[in-house]
Order: sequence, then structure tokens, then C-alpha cells
Amino acid sequence: MQLAPSPLRGDFDGDDPLFSQIADDLRSQGWSVIPNALPPVLAEQLHAQILGMSEEQFSPAGVGRSADFTLNPFVRRDGILWIEGKTEAEKDWLQWSNRLRLFLNRRLFLGLFSFESHFAHYPPGAFYRKHVDAFRGNPRQDTTNRVLSVVAYFNPGWLPEDGGELALYQETETEPFLNVTPAFGTLVVFLSEEVPHEVRPAHRHRYSIAGWYRVNNSVGDHIDPPR
Repeated sequence: MQLAPSPLRGDFDGDDPLFSQIADDLRSQGWSVIPNALPPVLAEQLHAQILGMSEEQFSPAGVGRSADFTLNPFVRRDGILWIEGKTEAEKDWLQWSNRLRLFLNRRLFLGLFSFESHFAHYPPGAFYRKHVDAFRGNPRQDTTNRVLSVVAYFNPGWLPEDGGELALYQETETEPFLNVTPAFGTLVVFLSEEVPHEVRPAHRHRYSIAGWYRVNNSVGDHIDPPR
């Protein structure tokens, strides 16, 4: 996907410098990794919620959508909990994510339509094999319309021996060009179709939010994304 520059400039809100960096990174290389990116109050709110969550609240994560959804422990072993805005922290996260959506639409003309996200828990030994978040194809045949992937991390004091790195790959390469430590406050944004990635096995409990901005692929009576 070619990202067109926008003539729009200026401060849209207090997150403008961060959002500008994300937009510039996406336009130049298709991915952005920014340590300590999340607003501190928001990061602490979400971290406090995570600390109060039990393992039983997380459901085993699968692969595929709708009728194609399957659980495959050889591919991934994390647990997830979808974010629905039920707490103040979740509402603030969704509002912040929407501001980023609006900014990127203005700056890069991406046509981002909606956002979905979930908490992710990787217990010791959990991983997620190399994959992409969306596949190129005919929207009538493949309604996996994720355009932009977002990951935020909530792991204070993470050490190299704790594992759990996010490995980012070029499409045609077998070795990652970047390994991202899942340190508290780090934000990763990348083009869903173009950046294969994996989560290396974690050696301690690892928490994050994974989210996706989607375009509107509604065709006839088929509403996608669903409302």
C-alpha cells in the first residue's frame, strides 16, 4: 500500500507530535516503534486494570474469523479479552485510539473506518508463530479488512532474559529486521498486510493490547466490519 502525503499540518490535539511521528514512520517504512509512547495516565489506568484481572477472564486465542475460527496451540497460546469500553480505562483507550485514527486519515488518507482491540496475556511458554494480520485479496472473497495493526505493552521491568519479543520481518526475508522488547508504554504500529511478525516465547507473564484499524468492506447485504 502506497501512503500518500497530506498537505494538512498543524496541531489537531495534544498528541500531535507522537501521531506525526507514527504517520511519518508509516509513510517512509510501513512500521513505527516508539518507546514510552502512551500517555502516562492512560498507560497507568490500563496497567491497573490488567493487574486486577484474573487468568480466568482471558479466553484462549484462535486463528481465523467466523466459520474459519479455530484453536491451534501449535500456532498461538495466548489468551485474550476483547475491549468493549466497560471501564473508564477502556473508554479512554478507545477515545485515544480514535484520535489516532482520525489523525492518520487526515495525514495519510487511509480511510480507516473502525477499530477493534483486545487485552492479550502470554503466560510463561506462550508464543504466536510468524503470521500477517491481513491478506491481500478480493474484498468479496476475503473480508479480513485490517489495514493497520497496533500493539501497546504493559510490562514494567522487562529484561532480555524474559523473552517475549515481537519479531518484525520483511515480506521476503526469513530473519527479522527488528526485535521489539515488550516494555511498559512501548507502542508498535504497522501495515497489517505487509509486515509478517511473531511473538517469541515469553518466560514470564506478558501483557499487551493488540488492535486493528479496519476499512469498510461492506458489499450488498454483507456488513463488514460488523456493527
